[in-house]
Amino acid sequence: MVSRRLREEFAKLQVEVNEEKSRTVDLDRAESFGFLGFDFRRLRSIGRQVWRARYTPKLKKRTELLRKLKEVFRRYQSQPVDRVVQLINPVLRGWVNYFAVGHSSECFSFIKDWVEKKIRRHMGRSRNRRGFGWKTWSRCWLYDELKLFNGYRVRRAAD
Repeated sequence: MVSRRLREEFAKLQVEVNEEKSRTVDLDRAESFGFLGFDFRRLRSIGRQVWRARYTPKLKKRTELLRKLKEVFRRYQSQPVDRVVQLINPVLRGWVNYFAVGHSSECFSFIKDWVEKKIRRHMGRSRNRRGFGWKTWSRCWLYDELKLFNGYRVRRAAD
């Protein structure tokens, strides 16, 4: 019924539904679907036991970002760390601004930790040191002195 009505409205707009990509999802059966880089599913909230939509960045999109950043680290291995930071900051800023809705904080914390580790490894290699330099370079130093991107905040929609 709903499907037929949607197709009628789309026909008025001269829009066709791609049958290969389109499917009906039953959220009651814990099915999920991907749309515009997000993974949508239905979960019960912990406190009030209310069913809510949960949307997070798709794992595929996170992997693409990490691959792109890894390529920058690999290509600019011999460059100073501030040059590398200049190159990765716009990529991180754009990606985070796009995915800064929904329930992205867990994904953001993973990316933030991964980037910090890569920056520490880059600085350690340039000084012929082993390890990640947890004691040598503090988090504050990475963000205040190096100006590494630190805007991993999820925007909340007004209820």
